[in-house]
Order: sequence, then structure tokens, then C-alpha cells
Amino acid sequence: MVKQINAKDLACEIPEGSTIALVGFGGMGQCDKILQAIGQQFKETGYPNNLTVFHTAGQSDKSNGIEYIAEERLISRVIGGHWGLAPKMRKLIEGNKIVCYCWPQGQLTHLLRAMANKLPGQISPVGLGTFVDPRVDGGKFNEKTKSKEDLVKLITIEKEEFLLYSSIPFDYVFIRGTSIDENGNITTEEEPLKLEILSAAQAAKAYGGKVIAQVKYLAKKETFHPKDIVVPGYLVDAYVLVDDPATEHRQTPSEVYSPIFSGDLRTQTGNFKPIPLDIRKIIGRRAVQELTKNAVVNLGIGIPGDVIGPITNEEGINQDLVLTLESGIIGGVPIGANEFGLARNASAILEHEYLFDYYHGAGIDITFMGAAEIDCLGNVNVSKFGERTVGCGGFIDITQTAKKVVFCTTFTGGGLRASIENGKIDILQEGRINKFTEKVSQITFSGEFATEHLKNVMYVTERAVFILTKEGLMLTEIAPGIDLEKHILNIMDFKPIISKDLKVMDVQIFKDQLMNLHENWTVKNHEKQSYSEAIN
Repeated sequence: MVKQINAKDLACEIPEGSTIALVGFGGMGQCDKILQAIGQQFKETGYPNNLTVFHTAGQSDKSNGIEYIAEERLISRVIGGHWGLAPKMRKLIEGNKIVCYCWPQGQLTHLLRAMANKLPGQISPVGLGTFVDPRVDGGKFNEKTKSKEDLVKLITIEKEEFLLYSSIPFDYVFIRGTSIDENGNITTEEEPLKLEILSAAQAAKAYGGKVIAQVKYLAKKETFHPKDIVVPGYLVDAYVLVDDPATEHRQTPSEVYSPIFSGDLRTQTGNFKPIPLDIRKIIGRRAVQELTKNAVVNLGIGIPGDVIGPITNEEGINQDLVLTLESGIIGGVPIGANEFGLARNASAILEHEYLFDYYHGAGIDITFMGAAEIDCLGNVNVSKFGERTVGCGGFIDITQTAKKVVFCTTFTGGGLRASIENGKIDILQEGRINKFTEKVSQITFSGEFATEHLKNVMYVTERAVFILTKEGLMLTEIAPGIDLEKHILNIMDFKPIISKDLKVMDVQIFKDQLMNLHENWTVKNHEKQSYSEAIN
């Protein structure tokens, strides 16, 4: 029978210098009771300390998850994908208090499977030309890390370049389920996501590490249906039983438990209130005009995750698309914000790493992603800008392999205000941050790699649309009400190529009414008024 362990006793037994692996996604799936105990034990005794922490996706909603252990000296090194919603961890990284390696999220999930097979690492072309490439930064994410060992290596197989992401042996991995039986078998019936708990458990076992599960319920042996078991008991060393799910095992940041997010209850989607017509919706509306019927779609965090799903639902075209979220969600209406990775009425919830198989191999038809900086070569930065060390998440995995990439961003950031009336947009106040810069601070998407591989890339803002060409960024559309020189060219740090056939964006985007996309899937091919005609 699998043994139960008290969270405090577990924290006491972890040796200093251990490598621990965490599983979670945003504010979901973390072993909060375990992490709370480790953080408290460190504050009281100074132990455990000098830990290496490995994780794939972000591990917090700004207050939970990895934030419980984000303490100087408790953590000495982190290898992960995203810290956008982990302010304490970002402070440690930005202050050079810890060594930090940032790798693509999909590569991290697949590294678990490579480790489970006792392989030296994960081999993939994903990351070539970006900051992960050892010819650039090698994924070393702050100054403290630059002098440390190279964990990403460039290799050549049959004259083709690949990256080798090195295996990282674990001493402990903490996985979360809903129920465990007396034999240690784990189910996930109330969890909103399956994530990569099986791969993580097998990766730990391959190197002699311990697998500790956090669960809500204990069941008698042989009472689970065999197909419901996600992690078999022979992989589990011990479990921690939560006392208060509201503080130790929340299903989502906003819910202790809702059957909607575990897929046990479907709700009407027609009653969802339309999102307001603002700058973000304008960007989303222009972006969705790039959709084609039956497309397999990925939505990234930020504007895409917040507005694309609600817009396609509002326009009644969700049933003609396959929307996916990198967390493993297929279908439904995405939630967005700090619950990115969830959806209402999902049609399927897959394991995290298996959806990345599809992203890497087949490549989705179209992905919508955010952007913090864009330069003249079409490079995009979302991972490290200003003083913010956010990380790349699944951005590199998805944008490098998708058949079409649509970046969705405001033209400027930090205080941008605009009014949208009578089918036009009026810029009331420019943002303080210029997003179209001569050179991005960090390459998270390589324009050079994209053009070499003939990728279809578009950049959509509230006032202008660009495409990527071999010569660089080309301006192809301008919003009604926008002055080309004043509102676009004078604000950019570089002069884009201007299309000889510059068009005005579809006026329907700027009207507070349905665009009726479900009636005509060729709306993106409609004749648009030329810019020269519009200003004359």
C-alpha cells in the first residue's frame, strides 16, 4: 500500500541541493499544500535550500504555486518556460539572485519523455534562430547564468541542424491528482487539465527520483475503473492528502471546484455576453478574418486568448473551427486572462505533451499570438523586454511550426487610448512604449528563420496590418480614421515597406455589430478600398 506523508515531514526530508520538478499550468494543477510546506519550512529553519526547480509551463496565478517557494537561497537554479504570472520568481531572476534557463514549453514537456527513456536529452529544430539557440543566448535568461554551463547544444544530423535540450535528473517530482487508491493509482476526475503528470513521474523514476502526489481523496484499492487511472501506483512513492481544497488544492484561481472546468457539465454558449468593442476586440476581429472553415487553430496568451474565442463564439463560427489551447484543451470557449488554458464546454482535454506532438509534427493551420516588440526583420519578442523576464512559454514551439502565424498586438503600449465610432478609430492618446523597434531586445520568433522556410506571417494591430516578406515588414492595410504619417510611420523606429496596393481595413471591424462571419467564410478576400481612394 502506498504511504501517506505529512507535507511538513516531506519538506523536512528534502536534502539541500536537490532537484525538484513541478507540474502545473498557470494557476492550475500545482501542489500548493506541498509547496506551502516547503516555503514555510525554509522560513523557519533555512532548509531545504539550494534547490534546482524544473517546470514546463508557468506555475502561478500571481500568488499560488511556485510563488510559495520563490525565496533567495531556497532556490538556486530554475529551468522553466514562463514566469509572467509569478512576480516573486521574476524578481529573483531579474535581480540575478538565481541561475535561470528558459526553454520552450513544448520542448520541456517532451524532455520528460526523453528522460523517461534515459536519453541524453530532447532533440528538435524548435528554437533555432531564437534566444534559445546556443549561437544566441543558449536559453540563459539573466546575467548570472551567462557564465554557467551550456544546457542547450547545437547538433547536426544528416546535415540538418537541431538543438539538444539536456536531460535534468530529478530527485523529486510533485504531481497532482484528484484521487488516489490504497495501491497508489491516481485519477484526475476533478482536475481541469491532465497535463504531463505521467511523463513527469516516469522521468523521475528513470533517474531514481521520488514521485510524490498531492490528492483530495483516498479510495479503497481496486475501486477505480482501469481506464480512469492516469498514473499507476508502482510509480508513486507517497501522497499528501489535502485538508482545505480552498487554500491547498483549488481547481482554478476563481473556483475551488466547478464541474464546468472538469468537463462534467456543459453550459449554453449563446448566452455569453459579447465583449465590448475596444482596441483589443478590433485587433481580434481583424485577426479572425484570416480564419478558414475547418481550420485547426491555436490561441496564445494575451489578446488572442482573451478575445479570439469570444469573437468566434459571438459570430457563431466555433462549430466550424477546431480551437486549441497549448494546455491540452480542444474546442469550447476559452476563458483567458489569468485562467488562460481553460475553456468552457471543451470537446476534449488531452495530455499537455501530446498536443505539442501535433503542434511540432503536423503544425496547426493558424496560430494567433501576442507580441511585445517587433523589428524591421519581422523578429518578435515576447519573452524578455524592459525589466520584465516573462519567458517564452509555448510561443516558440507553436509559431515556428504553424502553417500561418498572426501576431496580435496594440501598435503602442502603456497608456494607449482610442475611441471607435462610426466605423473609424481615433487615437486619443499614444502609448508610452514603442512596439515597432529597430531591433528587438530578445528574439522569441525569428523572422529570418520564417522567411527561409517560407512561412506565412502577419502582424495585426488596431490601426495597421503588416506581412513578412523576404525584404522585411510590409504595411498592407491601414485602419479608417488613421493618418499614415502621423499615426504609423512617425511612431515606428524603422520605415516599413509600404505596399503599392495599400488597403483600408474592413469598416465592419469598427462597427458595434456582428460581422456575420458565419455567412461568408471568404470575407477576408472581399475587395477593400485602397488607401489612396480613401484619402481623396
